[in-house]
Amino acid sequence: MDNLQTAQATDLALVERTLAGDQRAYGLLVLKYQRRIQRLVGRMVRDVDLVEDIAQETFIRAYRALHQFRGDAQFYTWLYRIAVNTAKKSLLELKREPAVLQGSQNSEEEDETSWQKSEPSTDETPETLLAAKEVAAVVNAAMDDLADELKEAIVLREIEGLSYEEISVAMDCPIGTVRSRIFRAREAISARIKPLLDKQTSKRW
Repeated sequence: MDNLQTAQATDLALVERTLAGDQRAYGLLVLKYQRRIQRLVGRMVRDVDLVEDIAQETFIRAYRALHQFRGDAQFYTWLYRIAVNTAKKSLLELKREPAVLQGSQNSEEEDETSWQKSEPSTDETPETLLAAKEVAAVVNAAMDDLADELKEAIVLREIEGLSYEEISVAMDCPIGTVRSRIFRAREAISARIKPLLDKQTSKRW
């Protein structure tokens, strides 16, 4: 059993313990995924004051719906869908637009993609660092312009690191649709980045 399967089995055991009345077991699930859910919500909501509230509401909703979790997918994939729906509901109530990746570039976590963060090199200079920041800014702007379904798919794949199968479950659509959305998102982002990179063909980013 690999690490992913072990983690999935552990989560399922905690869910079963919670359903059997062990509240501490759910506390362990919250502890395990709280920061990850907060980071996810933080990419959708501009108002940082709302992030913690939405994350908390996510876990409350998940607790109430825990009996619906069957273990067919990872617990995080199931929790992700609840978090996204909770964030969208909050934004709708406040009539605010989601801001994917808002503030994520200063994250201390290791879930950033090569698009967001420059690849370390031995010849890093102020110029190459500036170029990397320009690329990151263009990527974020391109992400903001994507259709919601493309944006969600690329975030799940490139930032959250989910497999195509997991994204299919999270977005409730066929794997072929997931692949198409990710391809279209990458094409749109690449089209925006290409002119910038053409000016810096001798530099790595």
